[in-house]
Amino acid sequence: MKKILLVEDDPNLGLLLQDYLQLKGKFDVVLCTDGEEGLKAFSKQQFDLCILDVMMPKKDGFTLGKEIRKTNQHVPIIFATAKAMMEDKASAYDLGGDDYITKPFRIEELLLRINALLKRVAAKEGVSNEPVQTQFQIGKYTFDYTTQLIHFNGQQQKLSTKEAELLQLLCLKKNTVLTREEALLSIWHDDNYFNGRSMDVFLSKLRKYLKEDPKVEILNVHGKGYKLLVN
Repeated sequence: MKKILLVEDDPNLGLLLQDYLQLKGKFDVVLCTDGEEGLKAFSKQQFDLCILDVMMPKKDGFTLGKEIRKTNQHVPIIFATAKAMMEDKASAYDLGGDDYITKPFRIEELLLRINALLKRVAAKEGVSNEPVQTQFQIGKYTFDYTTQLIHFNGQQQKLSTKEAELLQLLCLKKNTVLTREEALLSIWHDDNYFNGRSMDVFLSKLRKYLKEDPKVEILNVHGKGYKLLVN
């Protein structure tokens, strides 16, 4: 079970986040209510990820993040704050933060960001909690994520890295909905408008690559995301 340090001075929000992440994310979450308490907890225990509120008494989140980085250069840090100024985001990344989420946020989005960060760490370390499927049968097509190739009737189509990552996510969720948010955070690590437009272009290309089999479709699911439908 991955262990998360959550430092949040709002007791109601802190308990809500702790309960949700433990229930839905299956994480062990240690909740601290100020920066000094958070630093003490970090010095005594091993954590896989930290979520730090920026505006806190005794020691703010940026200061806490800086002190954590003095002893651990690798643990992922997510800063959470109501401050949406660009200079604050720049400060977060300059201090070694891996992500920055602005309040109010959906808890589901926070969970997606946590999972995306943990996957990136696992990939860098060359390990994974469980083997991820890399070979797929999509109707009459075969797709190899490792080589980034689609095979069909003796021909092959080379995919770009982003195309391959997107198709792998769709295959892993075959015949179910892949949310737009999940795809953006998993591949681009940011669900902003421009990344969304970029993803739309890659989806159009994937539809073109798979058009020869009428039983294969990539559907838009209004208000949710996409579905790779294989009849």
